[in-house]
Amino acid sequence: MGWMNSPWFWWAIALALFAAEAMLPGTFMLWLGFAAVATGLVDLVIALSPTVQWMIFGLLSLISVGFGWRWRSTHRDSPSDQPLLNQRAAQLVGRVFPLESAIVDGRGRVKIGDALWTVEGPDLGAGTRVRVVAVNAMVLRVDMAP
Repeated sequence: MGWMNSPWFWWAIALALFAAEAMLPGTFMLWLGFAAVATGLVDLVIALSPTVQWMIFGLLSLISVGFGWRWRSTHRDSPSDQPLLNQRAAQLVGRVFPLESAIVDGRGRVKIGDALWTVEGPDLGAGTRVRVVAVNAMVLRVDMAP
């Protein structure tokens, strides 16, 4: 087991962890890879037994994963440049469309792209231009467009 007493062992482990990070979703393996690099550096400076090296790796793993968790939680709440990216209905607010079918008793339909959307609003005839003012689930709330 002389190969485990070399810093190259830890750097190979780090490389394997970084490769696993590239193939798996998330960032967990990245932090373990940083701990392996640091363990290799410690082993380069101070010759330690394999047992102590593994204990140092475990401790550095806990520290680096904790740091990564904290860093990710503070950066997760940063505002997005496209806050409505996966909210198609919310992207329609403010846009104007002609009614596909008349709004009768408060409900009608509008065609947007290749999809028909249910709309709610005042009774209006087919072809009337309406502006989307709100979204409730998959139903668009509309008013007559100026």
